[in-house]
Amino acid sequence: MAINELRAISVFVTAAELGSLRKTAAALNISPQAASQALAQLEQHLDLRLFHRTTRSMALTDEGQRFLDEAQPSLLGLRRALLSARQAKDEIAGPLRIVGPRSTFQALLWRLLDEFCERHPGIVPDVQLEDRVGNWVEDRVDVGFRLGHSPHEGVIARRLFPVQLVICASPDYLRLHGAPDNMADLAAHRCSVYRNTGTGRVVPWRFKVGDEEVEQTVVPALSTNDEVIELHAVLSSKVIGQLAGVTAAPYIRAGQLVPLLVDHIPERYSYFVYYGSRNAQPARVRAFIDFVVSRLVNNSEYVLSQKELREATPCMRDLSV
Repeated sequence: MAINELRAISVFVTAAELGSLRKTAAALNISPQAASQALAQLEQHLDLRLFHRTTRSMALTDEGQRFLDEAQPSLLGLRRALLSARQAKDEIAGPLRIVGPRSTFQALLWRLLDEFCERHPGIVPDVQLEDRVGNWVEDRVDVGFRLGHSPHEGVIARRLFPVQLVICASPDYLRLHGAPDNMADLAAHRCSVYRNTGTGRVVPWRFKVGDEEVEQTVVPALSTNDEVIELHAVLSSKVIGQLAGVTAAPYIRAGQLVPLLVDHIPERYSYFVYYGSRNAQPARVRAFIDFVVSRLVNNSEYVLSQKELREATPCMRDLSV
C-alpha cells in the first residue's frame, strides 16, 4: 500500500506530543481510524515499532524516540515555512516582477510604480522593459503590460485603454514644410520611423481607411528603436512622426504638437495588463493589479477625443502668421 510519508510523520509526531491517537486525530482534523492507519503504515514502511500501545495508553519505543528526535525539528521547520508562506501571501510587501514594452509605456509605468510604492514601502519592484514578448512563465512575471492581448495561454488579459497612432508635427515644422493633405503627400515630407527592438525591422505607419486598416511604408529621415528620441525629433521640428496617443496627448493639448490626418487614426489597438490566476496570487500582486485597473481603465488622460483632435487641427491656419 502506498504511503504518504509527510502525512504519516505528521501523525507520528503529533501522537508523540499528545500521547493519544484520539487527540491526534482531532488536532489534525482526521478520523481516529485514519490516524491509526497512518501510524501503522509508517511502522510498516520503516520496519520499526514506534509505540508501545494498549487500549488506554501509548508510549514511544527507544527506536520511536530516536526517530522523533530526528523528525520533529524538520517537521517544525516545515510548519514554520508553511506559516511564513501563508503570511507572506497576505502581506503587501516583497518583490514585484513586472514586464512591459520599452516604447510608449516607460513614463506611464513609472507614475504607477511611484504612487504604489509610496502606499506600500515594502514593495521591491523588479521591472524589465523590452519590446519582445518573452515567456511569461519562465520569466516568473507577476504582472505584464502589452499593446494587444497576451500571447500566452492561461494568462488573464484586462483591457486598460485604447492606443491611438497619431501623426504629429510641430507648428514650426508645418510653417517650414506645410502639412500633408492626404497619405500620398507624406512622400514629400521628412518622416521618422520606429525600428522594432526585437526584430530589427522598421515598423510601417498604420492608417484607418474606411473600415480597414492599412500599412504604409514611409521613407525615413530618421529611424530609431527609442520612442523618446523620436518624440524629441518631432518636437524639435526635424521630422513628422506617428506617435502613440499616450505619448503625444500632453504635447497636443499644450499646443506643442499638431495632429495630422486625424480621419485616418487607427482605432483597433489597446493596452492590456495581464496576469495569472488571481486565486493563487500574493496580496502584493493582487493589490498592484487592482491599483493599475483603478488608474488606467478608460482613463481619458491618455486618449484624445475626436473633439480635441478637431480643435487642435484648425490652428494650422495660423501657422503662416
